[in-house]
Amino acid sequence: MRVLGRRIYWRWYGEVLLEGGVLLRMSGDVAKWLRPGDRVRLATAFKKSILDFDEYALEGVFPLWPPFSRELEHVRESPLGQEAYRYRLRVREATYEGDFEAIAELEQFHYASEKEVVALWVCTRCQKSLLANTKPVCDCGGEVRLKEIRGSTPASRFLVLELLERLPFEPKILGYLRLDPPIPRMHRKTPEGVERDIRERIFPKDWFHPTYEGGSDWEAALDRVKTAAARIARVVVHPDYRSEGFGGLLVRMALAWAEERGAPEGRREKHLVYTIAQMARYHPFFEKVGFRYLFDTASGRPVLFYPLTGEAKAYLERFLREDPLARAHGGRLFRPRFGRVEGLKGPISLQGVHKAYRSHLDLEGLPQEVREALAAFGVKARVVERAVLRGADLEIPPGSLVVLAGASGAGKTTLLRLLLGEPPDLGRVVLPPGKRVAYIPGER
Repeated sequence: MRVLGRRIYWRWYGEVLLEGGVLLRMSGDVAKWLRPGDRVRLATAFKKSILDFDEYALEGVFPLWPPFSRELEHVRESPLGQEAYRYRLRVREATYEGDFEAIAELEQFHYASEKEVVALWVCTRCQKSLLANTKPVCDCGGEVRLKEIRGSTPASRFLVLELLERLPFEPKILGYLRLDPPIPRMHRKTPEGVERDIRERIFPKDWFHPTYEGGSDWEAALDRVKTAAARIARVVVHPDYRSEGFGGLLVRMALAWAEERGAPEGRREKHLVYTIAQMARYHPFFEKVGFRYLFDTASGRPVLFYPLTGEAKAYLERFLREDPLARAHGGRLFRPRFGRVEGLKGPISLQGVHKAYRSHLDLEGLPQEVREALAAFGVKARVVERAVLRGADLEIPPGSLVVLAGASGAGKTTLLRLLLGEPPDLGRVVLPPGKRVAYIPGER
């Protein structure tokens, strides 16, 4: 079947008309990439002229509808590499109005400020435009809809990370990723100045062109896009979940999306995915996924590439091998400031350890009225002795994680002091050579 036309109302709603008078309802972010004249294959169990979101499947050069979606479990490991807990998640293309509202709310954690508002909204009654970080209320009382997420373009598409099993206080959407076509031009910063059009020196030019270049007629600009590359423009994770590894998870799913469906435009096989990310200097999750650092842009921002095909990998490796600047860094951007701490060579051992404390309490230094009040109760001076550890035997093997649990005063802090070198009253504390650190509140 051929596409006859399309209408884009919102990112989450659009319509595509096929020959034979069949109207498909879908998200605007999918509908915008279908051009009049495109050939598609429609599969449906319904014999009617209007098909809703969940009533059909559509395929062009790549699968188009239903939107990309993957369910998976994500394991959170303990410091020793064992499973601590796991999440049940769904990574899917943003499809519904609530998805884009959640994206706007997440965006403000990174980019909102007194001067920067992350979303543009429009009132459906009075058509007034409103800038706000979350869904506002219009003075006229009309319903407000999200028109655009600032910083994105009409060519942008989004993946969201959905938490399937959650407690009432947990958010439904934990993060999002924005995927765009390549930017039109890219130059490299070198010690001698600026090297223009650096990408086209590494990879074939037509992998990046024709791409989206904007303009007043954005639909016509979208129709011209046909590239073999995609660009990850944003990866944002809810601040309560940033230590869970979800950034890398979203990036891996974006690679699968680009490979399986040719995202974002879905018109050509994707050879590579790249990102321009200043924070990649300080956080290695792109490199953990497998991205390689190639160069800095003219403005000094690092660019990292991931080859999806053997052809792209060959071009990338040749550049790293032959280019003098690239050969110096070897494709590696993140370099940790701290080296590895050498583990202990043997166990920590406590053998029949006794430890007691003797405290002398007197009234010197107290105000006169306080001393008189204490004296009235017979308090003059005290010597208090307390045995904290009695015959303690303990062995902690190297590479283990041991948790000490006990009531206040049970001797947990005393044990830490012994491991730092404080001598016992009786018995032996065997400490192998190596680094020992204890954080004792109020002490060290």
